[in-house]
Amino acid sequence: MRKYIAIVIASLALFTGQAHAQRCLPKMQGIEVRANMADGFNPGGNDGGYSFGAALSTYTKKGNKWMFGGEYLLKNNPYKDGKIPVAQFTAEGGYYFKILSDARKIVFVYAGASALAGYESVNWGEKVLHDGSTLHDRDSFIYGGALTLDVEFYVADRIALLANLRECCLWGGDTRKFHTQWGVGVKFIIN
Repeated sequence: MRKYIAIVIASLALFTGQAHAQRCLPKMQGIEVRANMADGFNPGGNDGGYSFGAALSTYTKKGNKWMFGGEYLLKNNPYKDGKIPVAQFTAEGGYYFKILSDARKIVFVYAGASALAGYESVNWGEKVLHDGSTLHDRDSFIYGGALTLDVEFYVADRIALLANLRECCLWGGDTRKFHTQWGVGVKFIIN
């Protein structure tokens, strides 16, 4: 009988998943991939904006997390019958506080602040527009910060779906300073 109980306990230990309480432990890390809409979105229009990003998050005590990553944002500014693309390549480093989670540790809500730095390209460096006009905005280095509201929903012990809302403020460039972004993503826990 003891052998039978030992085999049942061993098989349960081997074939069951990680307990829900093992999420967001200190030093756990995850890789995030995100896609966002920027400054509203008009499908088929000239003023659509979007961004893609990837980040590494490392959890600290109490479920808070450090976030380090990069992002590419493209915003099309309407001009007569065309558009002027503005691309931003930024690196991010920030800290996110856990403000809410459920008892089973499936849903987490974070509020965070990040520092941003990168490069902005207006019309991919072309100064003369299609109608012969000269563009006075120039490519430049940019810097600033972002405030983020982030939601993680765990669908498995090592996979979470993400939703976020963020407001970025970037100085140094010749174009718009504020960008409102909202989007979705997925996170994979790597250790």
